[in-house]
Amino acid sequence: MADSKDGHKMRVDSALLRELAELLAANDLSEIEVEDGDRKIKVRRDAAPVMAYAPAPQAAPAAAPAAAASATDTAPAAVPVDSVKSPMVGTVFLSPEPGAAAFVSPGQAVKEGDTLMIIEAMKVMNPITAPKAGTVKQVLVSDAQPVEFDQPLVVIG
Repeated sequence: MADSKDGHKMRVDSALLRELAELLAANDLSEIEVEDGDRKIKVRRDAAPVMAYAPAPQAAPAAAPAAAASATDTAPAAVPVDSVKSPMVGTVFLSPEPGAAAFVSPGQAVKEGDTLMIIEAMKVMNPITAPKAGTVKQVLVSDAQPVEFDQPLVVIG
């Protein structure tokens, strides 16, 4: 039991609290308040914390047996200098809607400002446009793939 403002013990209905908590989750609410005469119950949940971008931890050095592999097998792929990078964290979509043709494909000529793909971040669709005219050499991501800030997306030459 909890003490009320006037020092009296207040009976807490745990079943009601559980039901209110379920309503919060089911309806994606952050707070719910119920009054019954002089009794008032407020249930609140904190929003999920926003995750900041952090670089992936570096892998430990390869073990001795793996060192025998050729350098080309273990070297990470170089990021092309002329790649278009993600300006945000989100989910990439290569076409304007499911089942539609992709905005661009390798070998296709693009003009500066052409839409290359869309990144959805927090329910907002953000078009990613070509920073320069050229030919799409390579698309480095797949449809509906999560992407990180500054991740290479497309190579335009």
